[in-house]
Amino acid sequence: MKFNTTTLTNGLRVITVPMQDNPAVTVLVMVETGSKYEKKEQSGLSHFLEHMVFKGTPKRPKAIDIARELESLGAQYNAFTSQEYTGYYAKVSPQHIDTALDVVSDIYLHPLLDASEIEKEKGVIVEEMRMYQDMPHRDIHDIFMQLAYGDQPAGWKIVGNEQTVKSFTQDDFKKYLTDHYVAESTIVIIAGSFDEKETLLKVEKAFSNISQAKKLAKLKVEEQQSKPQLLIKYKDTDQSHIILGMRSYDAKSEYDPALTVLSTLLGGGMSSRLFQKLREEMGVGYYIRANHDAYTDHGLFMISAGIDTKRIDEVITTLINECKKIINEPITDAELKKVKDYIAGSFVLGLETSDSQAEYCAVHQILKGRVENPTEEIAKIQKVTAEEVKAIAQKIFVDEKLNLAIIGPYKDAEKETERFTKLLTFK
Repeated sequence: MKFNTTTLTNGLRVITVPMQDNPAVTVLVMVETGSKYEKKEQSGLSHFLEHMVFKGTPKRPKAIDIARELESLGAQYNAFTSQEYTGYYAKVSPQHIDTALDVVSDIYLHPLLDASEIEKEKGVIVEEMRMYQDMPHRDIHDIFMQLAYGDQPAGWKIVGNEQTVKSFTQDDFKKYLTDHYVAESTIVIIAGSFDEKETLLKVEKAFSNISQAKKLAKLKVEEQQSKPQLLIKYKDTDQSHIILGMRSYDAKSEYDPALTVLSTLLGGGMSSRLFQKLREEMGVGYYIRANHDAYTDHGLFMISAGIDTKRIDEVITTLINECKKIINEPITDAELKKVKDYIAGSFVLGLETSDSQAEYCAVHQILKGRVENPTEEIAKIQKVTAEEVKAIAQKIFVDEKLNLAIIGPYKDAEKETERFTKLLTFK
């Protein structure tokens, strides 16, 4: 993978990723802002703004104008909001790159933010919230973040809540746009088949009037935990959805490669220990996975599963025991090699397309402060030893970092809390 990073005179960063003879090109604009940049009364504003930029610009006054123009190119386009970044992209055939750049830069820099459209979109956002709440395998992640971080931005839902969303005014959006959509916070990534020199000049022209105001920082995440924590959300479901998670380390941490190996060993792929144990051996659930979720200033090691409600106690105990085995039992050379090869192979396959390479560069630049070539990352993974995996497991698999979130048919909160709390220990 080849890429070049250029910082323009106005502070805008541009990353070009040439992919010779690729049948597509992706234009992605990523801004370093998301739900962790919000105040409590702004909760959900970053995500709502993502919706509003597609509602029209002076050049394209209606949402249908934007949609019709992109779809007439056969474009794939969308946007996404996370805790620390928001992205807007269009993926087109190479001959349409100029139009894609024009549309994406236009909606990013010049959204109308019409008051009547804001009022209509409030209903859409509320229904989106309700949709997520009806999807317990997704909702469990919000519940877990609430448990781990409480009443601070990292613990709030990215979509916000009904009260805040219904309160937003046109002025709120304009101020947020002015505060955060500035050159210093913005990265433009072009990936695919294109002329680098020519395209760089076009990007510079398209973003020539971007604000050069100073970037606003977010509050640092506060980590406060001294014993196992539990949060149960009642829902009349046919299965229980759980996340067993531990506080870990941020994206720049020296432990990141070992944490990647550890999460893959436990719950990456169908040959992983937890998949084999819970699904193939015990037959208690359909999905089971583990991952290390790293941010700029904190991280989480999470094991998530949808399981048979009648066997939840057995599953929790099994998950904790499997974590303890990493510390107490040898990891064979054969298993370690299999895990590393799986990571390397998945890594390469995950970067086949122009949009995947564009997003890879943007996310790395924001979370790690630099774009690492995939070969660098794979090399770090290959260097991880069994002893390093055990060492990081010893650091995070401790009671004072242990959290469990559950969604399921548990009405008696006090009784169930006492029941599950007894299971939460690595000792």
